[in-house]
Amino acid sequence: MRSHSPRGGSTPDGDEARAPLTFGLADPGSPDAQSVLSRFFTDIVARRRGRPPTPAELARVMLDEPSSDLRGATGFLVVVRDGAQVVGCGGVRVVEPGVGELTRIFVDPVARGRRGGHALLRELEATGAHRGLHLLRLTVRDDLVEARRLYESAGYRPVAPFSDSPYADHFLAKALGSPPQESEAHRG
Repeated sequence: MRSHSPRGGSTPDGDEARAPLTFGLADPGSPDAQSVLSRFFTDIVARRRGRPPTPAELARVMLDEPSSDLRGATGFLVVVRDGAQVVGCGGVRVVEPGVGELTRIFVDPVARGRRGGHALLRELEATGAHRGLHLLRLTVRDDLVEARRLYESAGYRPVAPFSDSPYADHFLAKALGSPPQESEAHRG
């Protein structure tokens, strides 16, 4: 399990810095993975519909969008922990030799603001490269502005569409081993 220490030595209220977030592979069917995937889908559906899903709607979405292929030769799932608590996840689905697709990227609101999303992307990239992937790609919806900003700041760039999903508004990709480039918004 790898760890990532947040920046700075103290929290906004002056307490000592929190323990580092840690990352580890998980089976998507495990209780920890199911718990965080449920929170991921609740967040995604709530943003799209403007309200949290009912339990039946959540169950339907998780059935329609299975995560069972995020293991073995077809992919992997990483969970993010803050101590014993699972606070995020991210997966890579192998779509063709050497190419993976990021999916299920989520950091719980209780863990946001600690650069956990950046650390999670680095962990997914390192694991993907270790497994022989040379390119990671992803889709993102228009309403997921923060996610798109995260991906672009991590070096993901627009590419030609590779999916006909109704939830794919932007198509991004990154060659593994490429250093992130400073975004236009951050150049002085």
